[in-house]
Amino acid sequence: MENPDRSTIEAFERFDPDYDADEHTHFRLVVPDGHHEMMRLDKYIVQFIQNATRNKVKDAIDLGYVLVNGVKRKASYSVRPGDVIDISLPKPPPPEAEPENIPLDIVHEDDQLLVINKPAGMVVHPAFGNRSGTLVNGLLYHVNELAIKNNKEQRPGIVHRLDKDTSGLLVVAKSDEAHNHLAKQFAARTVERSYQAIIWGTPENVAGTITGNIGRSKKDRKRMTVVPEGEGKPAVTHYRVLEYFDYLSLVEIKLETGRTHQIRVHFEHAGMPVFADPVYSGNRVMYGPNTGSRKQMYKALFLKLSRQCLHAKTLGFTHPETEEVLYFDSELPEDFTYALTKIRKLCQLAL
Repeated sequence: MENPDRSTIEAFERFDPDYDADEHTHFRLVVPDGHHEMMRLDKYIVQFIQNATRNKVKDAIDLGYVLVNGVKRKASYSVRPGDVIDISLPKPPPPEAEPENIPLDIVHEDDQLLVINKPAGMVVHPAFGNRSGTLVNGLLYHVNELAIKNNKEQRPGIVHRLDKDTSGLLVVAKSDEAHNHLAKQFAARTVERSYQAIIWGTPENVAGTITGNIGRSKKDRKRMTVVPEGEGKPAVTHYRVLEYFDYLSLVEIKLETGRTHQIRVHFEHAGMPVFADPVYSGNRVMYGPNTGSRKQMYKALFLKLSRQCLHAKTLGFTHPETEEVLYFDSELPEDFTYALTKIRKLCQLAL
């Protein structure tokens, strides 16, 4: 048994545009030439995959996550010598998150919600490879402590997310009602959000818009990319230059859509990667001289930041219970301001 090759994954994606290879375990079976027994597809597969039940395999077949020679088949299909069977079984969900005493920067809290200033390096929600130390783990501990004091059970609900290495503001609901109310505001795009980022390049126009559908990269499943029309999901990013530097700019960003890695993908696509972004081309000298002290300074900044220079600075929404319009503005984190100071000095030396 071995993992399916790239063409097999592409075949799954053609059948199911929402297919995510990272959330499935892959197997490949080749029916030997000497196999002459008439056997159903689901029964044949169960023989070879440990802990796979017939029902689980049949569900995968019905959902289209089993391909025979690149084609969907029914569970009753009789396997034949030479058949290549590619199986993609969904991984089990991660275990229930456990409360952890993690310090949280709580900007606002009431009975319905919290606003958190998330530091860079913190994952929002537990997932494979990040089962502890997440924002949810810390929130569970925090609300449990309050629940004990108030004799009122609560479970925090994540309304929106930030990438692990993006810092800044996000809102968390304390009840299903608050979560539904806030989620509707995000869906209707009435929530006010702005980001600040340092980007490579100096846009000719002070304000601009970047568009392009975003989908998962076929070359690297951990990356997103701009894809042709008809693929991926539409995405629109607006920006305004706040300050120009030597081959760099400080920009304010507002999103019409909320796609995975949207800002980072769009700015890389536009030839202006977010500064120090290790995934989307930002952690190398993109423009200007790449020699001497300038090169060394940037190298030191990349090490100091160790993440994209992107911060979710403001957040505004309508309170789900009081209908009051709330607005929050956060300070740029220390590593961000350190980079700004160094870049400003370098720009002055170049004059």
